[in-house]
Amino acid sequence: MSAPDVTALLAELERSHPDLAEEARTAVEWLTGGEPLETVTQLDVCEFLWYTLPLKVSPPNAGAAKGSGDMERLARSLGRLLQLGGMDRYAAMCVSPTTVQILRTYAREGDDAGTAAYQQALEATGVLPPDVPELQWSMIMGPEELGAHIACSAALELAIVAGESVDRTALTRRWLTEPRADLGGDSWLNRVHGERLNRWVLGRGPARRELAQPFEVRLHAPVAPQPLPALHRLLSVAASGESLPLRLAPSPEAARLRDLAERELGAIRREGAKLAITDYGLRLLKSKSAMWSAVTRLLLARGEHEFEVSAREAALMLLADGTLMSPAKLRERVAEVVGGEGWHPATSLDDVTGPVTDLVAQLTALGLAFSDELAVRMDRPGQLAALAALRAHALRPRKYVSSA
Repeated sequence: MSAPDVTALLAELERSHPDLAEEARTAVEWLTGGEPLETVTQLDVCEFLWYTLPLKVSPPNAGAAKGSGDMERLARSLGRLLQLGGMDRYAAMCVSPTTVQILRTYAREGDDAGTAAYQQALEATGVLPPDVPELQWSMIMGPEELGAHIACSAALELAIVAGESVDRTALTRRWLTEPRADLGGDSWLNRVHGERLNRWVLGRGPARRELAQPFEVRLHAPVAPQPLPALHRLLSVAASGESLPLRLAPSPEAARLRDLAERELGAIRREGAKLAITDYGLRLLKSKSAMWSAVTRLLLARGEHEFEVSAREAALMLLADGTLMSPAKLRERVAEVVGGEGWHPATSLDDVTGPVTDLVAQLTALGLAFSDELAVRMDRPGQLAALAALRAHALRPRKYVSSA
């Protein structure tokens, strides 16, 4: 049975409780956004009561300084409207002690304290979809991701109301990954990944978009983990407790690999003349997929500024097909691509030299690329590593700048 029409409910409320009608109208318009009342979920109600109402809504007839009494009255008015519509569980939330306490926290302690109380209470409801291995939720969601988040929350709510013992992670993973008839046989995860890849392709500047466009389809499928023999040998030496092999010392690649394993991965540490493996290093040594994931994510994780990541990203795209390029040509092409992204001041060859040179040294040390003064080229494992790194970067969740 569908929920009653909002207009009819407001008319009934006007007759029975005229003093509440105006506040209820304001609240329900914010809650539903013009959609039918039957589409509202528990997550919608929680977010309205505990976040939107105290931060964005101005109750009718409220003074310049909105107090907790104004917010509580508006919440009660909404609760009465929902009760008239037979939505008793949501109506009870409007006058619950949790709602009253959160609204008073905003009024008395400020927005930061109120938001913290909201987040804590929302997590306690059990209807907030958790991050899962396949997907970390963004703070800023596109339409597909928002649809997936709402669908997963509704599934969690339904299971809780049915009295089921809910494994939130398992249910969210299943809801995200299973093909769905209402999506034409597609899955929510595939939809979200497609949306994120498209957003990544449409990044800054025409040169960047032209370079990235072919990767939108190529990056849809996960890249199978590949062996990393050089890193595996180094971690094996560290795990054995042997002395640091002197034969590795003269090689710049070996020195760079040790530095990468120690300072960038945290997989080894030095103990005098010996290498010692860390607990994290042992996990990488035992799992090819874990080692592959850690290394490929590292390729685009370096750099304190987004500009450096953009330069490394452009270099990976230029090398991902096994193209043979001179180091000078690679830097020149990266400067052309990144320079069109609108960085200020204008990008020069000097600006990209550091991040590109470091990336090539990293790839060479890992055995994923050949490089000398004349040429740089990725072999097949290196090309796959580039694709894996680009995919992880493209599919990362969107965050507010202050939280990035």
